[in-house]
Amino acid sequence: MTIDDILSDGAPPVVAILRGVTPDAVVGIGEALVAAGIRLIEVPLNSPNPIEGIRRLVEAMDERALCGAGTVLEPSMVDAVAGVGGKLLVTPNVNPAVIARGVALGMEPMPGFATPTEAFAAVAAGARRLKLFPATGFGTGYLKAIREVLPADVKAWAVGGTGAANIGEWLAAGAEGIGVGGALYKAGDDAATVGAKAKALMEAWRG
Repeated sequence: MTIDDILSDGAPPVVAILRGVTPDAVVGIGEALVAAGIRLIEVPLNSPNPIEGIRRLVEAMDERALCGAGTVLEPSMVDAVAGVGGKLLVTPNVNPAVIARGVALGMEPMPGFATPTEAFAAVAAGARRLKLFPATGFGTGYLKAIREVLPADVKAWAVGGTGAANIGEWLAAGAEGIGVGGALYKAGDDAATVGAKAKALMEAWRG
């Protein structure tokens, strides 16, 4: 299963970022997200015991969601995520070694970039989806300008300050999708809280 598969099934182009989630809470929150329709889920590696959390999430979600890690900084982290079945590989920066390792393992890298130089370095390493981060610090006009020079098969996502309030603006600017962290999940939130936020995000997307 790939991001393309998820999107072609009609799921929203949203990566749920569960920074700070614990292994004991992650499955319930994942179930709430999938019930609302969100099927791309990231557990950042600066969360408590993240590899165990990803393992539990992958096992519980089976083929219903594409799960993986965020804040991936080193190739060894890529191996650890792949070892528990994680497929999504999100980074805050461009590290060609991380991207290349993810590609080699059949994962879906989404490296964070800020400049055209970084974007093209990520593309050269094998990435086909890039994450403008922090997106609201640059704005939709910046994304439009970057997209004009990116290869046609490379998609840009907006992450950082994104959520139900501005998903329409980012999609209109040419983002393929957005990543949503604090506007969707904050450490300690229960599944019901996250489910309600996810439903509001879905309504904004449909609107």
